[in-house]
Order: sequence, then C-alpha cells, then structure tokens
Amino acid sequence: MTAAVAKSVWAARVAQQEWATLAGELDDYGHALTGPLLTPGECRTLAGLYDADEHFRSTVEMARHRFGSGEYRYFTHDLPELVAELRAALYPALLPIARDWAARLGRPGTWPDRLEDWIAQCHRAGQTKGSQILLRYGPGDWNALHRDLFGDMVFPLQVVIGLDAPGSDYTGGEFLMVEQRPRAQSRGAAMVLPQGHGLIFTTRDRPVRGARGWSAAPMRHGVSLVRSGRRRTLGLVFHDA
Repeated sequence: MTAAVAKSVWAARVAQQEWATLAGELDDYGHALTGPLLTPGECRTLAGLYDADEHFRSTVEMARHRFGSGEYRYFTHDLPELVAELRAALYPALLPIARDWAARLGRPGTWPDRLEDWIAQCHRAGQTKGSQILLRYGPGDWNALHRDLFGDMVFPLQVVIGLDAPGSDYTGGEFLMVEQRPRAQSRGAAMVLPQGHGLIFTTRDRPVRGARGWSAAPMRHGVSLVRSGRRRTLGLVFHDA
C-alpha cells in the first residue's frame, strides 16, 4: 500500500464513523466507542514499535511515580505515519463537539480549524513536548485515575485505541472513568476496548445540565487491574505537554 493510499484509508475510516451518535454518547456519558479505526495487522505493527527507541522521547514507569503499575512511552514529534494521519483526521471530527461543549460552559472555544495551527499555539505557550503515547501493561498492572492536563492549553477530548484483543490477548484491564457529580456521589463506568477500536473521552470534564443551567462535571480515567496477558494501547492527545 502506498503512503497516499494509506492516508486516504485512515481518513476514510474516521469519516465513516457515526459522528452524530458518537456526539450524543459523549454528551450523555463523557465517552463513546468508535467502530474499527485500525486493522489487526496495523495494531500489531504499531504495538511492535514499543521497543524501537528511536520513536520515543521518554519512558515512564508508572510504579516509580505512583501512577499505578505498567509503562508508557511518549513519541517524538516525528510520529509514525499511521499515528500522525489518525490524529490529523480525528481532530476536525472532534472540533465541533469541543466547540459546542465550550459554548455550553461559557468557555472560549477558539481552537483553530487546523491541528497544526493549534499545536503551534501550544508551542508558543511553552507546551512543546509531544504527548502521543504507547502504553504497555502486563499481569498485575493498572493505571490510577487521572487527567492528561499538561498546562493551560487543553483540548477537551482525546482518544485511546486498543492494540490487543480483550479476552484472548489479555483479561481484565477495563478502561475506567469516574465522573464527579455536582452535590452527589461519584459515578463510575468500565469499558472493554476492542482491538482496533477507539474510545473517545473527555480530557477534563463534560457539560451537564442542571436546574441553574450548564455546569462542568469533572471526570478522570484509568485502567483496571490486568489479570493475564499483555494489554497495549495508543493514546492520542490533541494538545502538547
């Protein structure tokens, strides 16, 4: 497959998603599962990059920082073509949802139409480090509840893509989200991430309608204990660190 064909294939997969349905699920829950974005072969190829040091700027051992247990690596800005093309295709699809959420919450939804222009704004604000990651978990590993905020420049949605098949490549390892509800106890959700599918979720919070209008419900995400096998994912974040 030529580079030009590959680009059109990845962009087409993003375009073929049911974006109206996904937007509704994001409104209701703060997360939404896409259809397939990567083939099993593409998942294996991407997961196989993990040990190729030239693709990454740093490695984080979660236990060392008390983030959980497991490991992830930040890509350099020289992203693999598959990662760069998926990110570039997803940004304009997510942008209307991001702007709509900002309007409901009375926040400036001034993200530019082009991803490269937005990343340039991040760099001018001092957020210059690439934030795309590959994550790897083995038996007994997990990820503590957190939010991927690296500074004042924030895009409110991000995407994680499963690179292994749940139930056969690994067990456990559900994706977790916890929503802090206004004047109520928190609400949790656990999702199984199919191989090649993407889970879109809120980076920070989601708009919730109440008796006095819209308010922001903070949300955090993590990964439950992996019981067996190996679980690897691609994390696509739309602001730099």
